[in-house]
Amino acid sequence: MTTLSPENSLSARWSASFILVKRKPPIDKTEWDGFFDENGLLAKSRDFICVNILERGLHPFVRTEAWKFLTGYYSWQSSQDERLTVDSTRRKNYEALCEMYEKIQPLLENLHRNFMETRTTIAYDIQKLYDKDPLGNVLIDKKRLEKILLLSYVCNTQAEYQQGFHEMVMLFQLMVEYDHETFWLFQFFLQKMEHSCVINIGVGKNLDKLNTLINFLDPMFAEHLRGKGAGTVQSLFPWFCLCFQHAFKSFDDVWRLWEVLLTGKPCRNFQVLVAYSMLQMVREQVLQESMTSNDILLACNSLIDLDADVLISAACLVYAELIQKDVPQPLKDFLL
Repeated sequence: MTTLSPENSLSARWSASFILVKRKPPIDKTEWDGFFDENGLLAKSRDFICVNILERGLHPFVRTEAWKFLTGYYSWQSSQDERLTVDSTRRKNYEALCEMYEKIQPLLENLHRNFMETRTTIAYDIQKLYDKDPLGNVLIDKKRLEKILLLSYVCNTQAEYQQGFHEMVMLFQLMVEYDHETFWLFQFFLQKMEHSCVINIGVGKNLDKLNTLINFLDPMFAEHLRGKGAGTVQSLFPWFCLCFQHAFKSFDDVWRLWEVLLTGKPCRNFQVLVAYSMLQMVREQVLQESMTSNDILLACNSLIDLDADVLISAACLVYAELIQKDVPQPLKDFLL
């Protein structure tokens, strides 16, 4: 039996309370402001706030500011004055990057074929986005979005650009007002998430651990998946690449899950437990109909319009089960 650390024991209780107790309203502006003293310094512990975000979520009016703490845009230890300075610095750094990009753009166009191909891909991806709501109001500025994505591609040599980033950055653009905020929040989001949604960095790790988790918690299902094609789980990479955003019925649900992932509660790499919980939603159908690999993927792709709170609750329940077991060390290191 795995020996639970005090932190893990607390996490189990947090998970149980989230599942069993009726969820309180999201953290609103009044409550959020109460987490800080008159100088803007944190008056509650970071742990306390993150647990409340896990259990309750954030009101939309709070999300913009709270995400700056969750991503690392702001330090949890900063004062209000320090945050004003940080924001000014981030704006200036963004403007400097834009100036640099303008200068080297001709060079990139002439010498780097990948740049031209990527710019074409970004432009194509952005054109497919819906930029208006049902009433015809413009939601996003596609030109600004394209500029941020190109700059991110040039500056972020680790993540580069992959299809799906345009949708992710769009969600940041919808959340904040200024381009420098959108740019830096996206960069910090990728780092905070350990690049788990980046194909050449974290997606493979997530898929491997998901496979290990299925083998550990549900051997019967694992055996069926192996028998119907070894690549079934590996084919679920879009879940991680898109950070599950296509599974939800609203942007608010996507933000709700993402802010939980950013808290690191109840464990690291919680996205793997989320994916496991989604697979469990199709488990009975897969086994009863003895589905093949292609049919399993179709069933998984049909998981849309999900409720984020229901999915988070299910994943928390998996975590509560997991920490009571003798977890294999590689999986324990990755999750616990």
